[in-house]
Amino acid sequence: MSDPTPVGSSLVEQVKAAMKAAMKARDKERLGTIRLIQAEFKRIEVDERVDVDDARALAVLDKMVKQRRDSASQYHDAGRTDLAEQEEREIAVLQEFLPAQLSETEIIELVDAAIAASGASGMQAMGAVMGQVKPQVQGRADMGEVSKIVKARLAS
Repeated sequence: MSDPTPVGSSLVEQVKAAMKAAMKARDKERLGTIRLIQAEFKRIEVDERVDVDDARALAVLDKMVKQRRDSASQYHDAGRTDLAEQEEREIAVLQEFLPAQLSETEIIELVDAAIAASGASGMQAMGAVMGQVKPQVQGRADMGEVSKIVKARLAS
């Protein structure tokens, strides 16, 4: 990230620090995306009366990235490259707060370990395998891709 945040700080604190930095830099586009993140955190805190921890913050950011990928894809299909580019810029800002993405090889290793640990065989065990893999890859991989890998590994 471009702003100086303490290494051990929570994700929520990192977002707050990034918001302050964006305000100081007068970066309206970045600030707008960060405010969307803040608004979602606040909505959860108000609706569910809980503090947003790192695990929940990761899930929120992961969901926001997925929504923007879907929107960008639809905008590209409709020929609205200007709107698709806006979504892609928002994805770039959101991904700054997510951990480094896993490679396909790393995902396959995690899936194979989960299959071995659960003794899964066949497609009926997909839910159990996904249940074990999801917490390990949350925010670090596209769950659609993880699902495809799990299906392929269980089918073979």
